[in-house]
Amino acid sequence: MEKGSSRHGDTTGNTIIEPGAVTREASDIARKSRALARGTVGDSCPEDRIRQRCSVAVGDFAMANLLRFKNDPIEAGIRALRAGAPIYTDIRMVQAGILHAHRSQVYCALDFGHELAVKKGITRTSAGFLSLGKWLEGSIVVIGNAPSALLSVCDMAKQGIRPGLVIGVPVGFVNAAESKEMLRTLDVPSISTEGARGGTPVAVSAMNEVIIMYSEAGDDKGPCDGV
Repeated sequence: MEKGSSRHGDTTGNTIIEPGAVTREASDIARKSRALARGTVGDSCPEDRIRQRCSVAVGDFAMANLLRFKNDPIEAGIRALRAGAPIYTDIRMVQAGILHAHRSQVYCALDFGHELAVKKGITRTSAGFLSLGKWLEGSIVVIGNAPSALLSVCDMAKQGIRPGLVIGVPVGFVNAAESKEMLRTLDVPSISTEGARGGTPVAVSAMNEVIIMYSEAGDDKGPCDGV
């Protein structure tokens, strides 16, 4: 897209707000929602844009303070998209929500590892990622619902299979917080949330904002300090 272009979706300057906002009403809603988020969350760096979108997605500005960014994940995600790296999700709702403004193929872990899940008695999402094995190297992993899958991805990273970016925001009270804490200890670019909160809207929103930044021209903002 050329610098300053507004051909796709609602924009502010060179920043795309919502690519799906193609009608006047949708554009008005997207613009007002994002303006509220900018005013409440802040708008000083790319990480703030992810905080904004995730807060709007869950209807709660408290989400902004739960997001954690490790090892320059936004730039890592943009590099992976430029390389056409595959995107692997834990469930189909996450897969369905991801924008397609890129060359990367989007896959769901549920389509892999069925026999391994039956054999080992583990979750289908965990088995899917384990079955992918070396194919996760350099990929983008997006997990919004399955802590077991994130734990498996973390174990694989410890063994040397390093994704290009992991968005790990599983929701729930069993292993969700623990899996995200483990992710943050790894030398892998990651976006995660503190505690039990997360889910499909957060995972999709974080990924889509990275995709939007990849699509934009002239985005030269640096990361926030202390994130």
